[in-house]
Amino acid sequence: MSQCDVQGGVEKLVWVTKCVRNMVRMVGSKLLARLLLLISSVTLISLLALTRCGIGGLVADNVLIADESGATKVDAQQQISSDSEQQRGYLQLLQQREEENRQEVAKLTAEIRLLKLQLLQLRNNQGPSSTGQEVGATVNGTTNLPPVSALHDCTGFVRKQVGAAEILHGLPLNNEYELIPFNHFTFSRVYPIELGLGKRVVEKPIGYKRKDLLDALNRALESLNRNVTLKYTLDDFTEGIYRNEPTTGTQYELYFRTKDTPNRTSNSHHEHTNHGVTKVVVMRPFAPLQTIQMEAYPKVHEKELIHIILPLSGRSATFQNFMDKFFRIALTHDRRVHLTVVYFGHEGLQEARAIMSRVLGAKNGGNSSNLKLLALNETFSRAKGLRVGAEKVWDSTDKSKNKDVLLFMCDVDIVFSAKFLDRCRWNAKPGKKVYYPVVFSLYNPHVVYTLQGRELPPETDQLLISRDTGFWRDFGYGMTCQYRSDFLKVRGFDEEIVGWGGEDVMLYRKYVRSSIKVIRATDPGIFHIWHPKVCTGVASGQKLTADQYRACIRSRALNEASHAQLGFLAFRDDIAAHYQDDTNATKLHLAAPQKLPTKRIATPGTARKAT
Repeated sequence: MSQCDVQGGVEKLVWVTKCVRNMVRMVGSKLLARLLLLISSVTLISLLALTRCGIGGLVADNVLIADESGATKVDAQQQISSDSEQQRGYLQLLQQREEENRQEVAKLTAEIRLLKLQLLQLRNNQGPSSTGQEVGATVNGTTNLPPVSALHDCTGFVRKQVGAAEILHGLPLNNEYELIPFNHFTFSRVYPIELGLGKRVVEKPIGYKRKDLLDALNRALESLNRNVTLKYTLDDFTEGIYRNEPTTGTQYELYFRTKDTPNRTSNSHHEHTNHGVTKVVVMRPFAPLQTIQMEAYPKVHEKELIHIILPLSGRSATFQNFMDKFFRIALTHDRRVHLTVVYFGHEGLQEARAIMSRVLGAKNGGNSSNLKLLALNETFSRAKGLRVGAEKVWDSTDKSKNKDVLLFMCDVDIVFSAKFLDRCRWNAKPGKKVYYPVVFSLYNPHVVYTLQGRELPPETDQLLISRDTGFWRDFGYGMTCQYRSDFLKVRGFDEEIVGWGGEDVMLYRKYVRSSIKVIRATDPGIFHIWHPKVCTGVASGQKLTADQYRACIRSRALNEASHAQLGFLAFRDDIAAHYQDDTNATKLHLAAPQKLPTKRIATPGTARKAT
């Protein structure tokens, strides 16, 4: 290769290199220009975006700040308004309390004026004057206060009750029977002058009596402990007496050991035995009478139907006597009575059916709707008989089977009047009250009329209420008027009790412990006829418990005669010996000893199980 060729090749290479450089420069310039254009575009777009968004956000921020500042101003204004309202509320509350205090001061001032007026009247021994009306006008000028005339009437009535009571002074009485004796009591014992149900000469204060005595003691303690350093307590009470005047109130005279002064130096035994006594007289005045309820009862044809339940076993003659009186009183006069006889055993059953059939035949056009006989082939049980009778007083075909009915649980030895049937209706109400009348029990007529030297009168003439003919049977609970729903609600009698008595007392206690009101009152329209009784239970094969036997013997003794009549029987030999030569012995109406029915009283020939 020649030198020229080499040189020519180098020149081409240099030329190519320059061309490449120029091309690279041109491409770089274009790329740089495009890059700058791109950056400029992006920058412009960013500026535009930032300009728009920044101004909107700033405006929003400014608006939010403005809103917050406005709300703050509003809150501040509301807070100021709330504070002012609260201050006004405080002022109103203070004004209200100030008004209440002003009224209370006016009330107390009026009461003080009234007390001063009463004190002045008591000192001058004068009646009420017109000043009390002026005080009343002053008090009536205020609000929410009772009229002073009412207060004056109340305090005047209390003062009248205290003045009328024989508490600070004696009152002339017509005779010794008008005097009302006191009852002595301590904190744990009461010695009643009028013996209650238990005939106890000493008893513990329970129930209402305990609450009554505690109220009186607490009232006395309040009076004793005014303006004293050494306070009195119930331990300082020693004894007291109380009585109840029906028209004025209950009076209490209470005795407390006087509190000793602190500087006493004697020993404790000397202080206990030689303390002084402080007497406090307290009275519970009766308020004026208030009418609580008025209730009208229906006419004769609208009276409540009474269902009499009579358990029976044997005793045909007594049952015949009962049915004769039942026909005369219940079916003739009242006519709103049904009788259900629950008969136990077979002996005498046909006779009982015949007796009831004769009564139906005696009714003019009568039917068997108000007479029913249920026969049970079991040993006699009064509790079961009453329960069966109560459950089956209606026929199974009667559409009114589920209707509540009024029951009168009776015995064959009972005589009642039409007026008693009315009281049975008046004093029983389903779910509200039941009636337990206190029956008047007649003494043994062979004792009563023999001691008087008289012949035995008919039974209707023996129905007299006096201390010589009988007594109020306050320990008996067998006769009762109650609705069947109440009887079933308390689950009736305890049929597990066998022998004499007890089941009626348990039923009575169920009602006493329930929310049903028990009406217990003496009723002059119902009598228990005397009949001989034994307490061995040999005839029925039953042995009485110790409590049953004591109760039976007690009932037998109380039913026989009065205390005085039993005394005549006990001392009849002395009485006969004293008057055997006295021609005026008949004036004392004392029979000869041999004429007294000693065998009949001691061992009755027609003995039966006691009822």
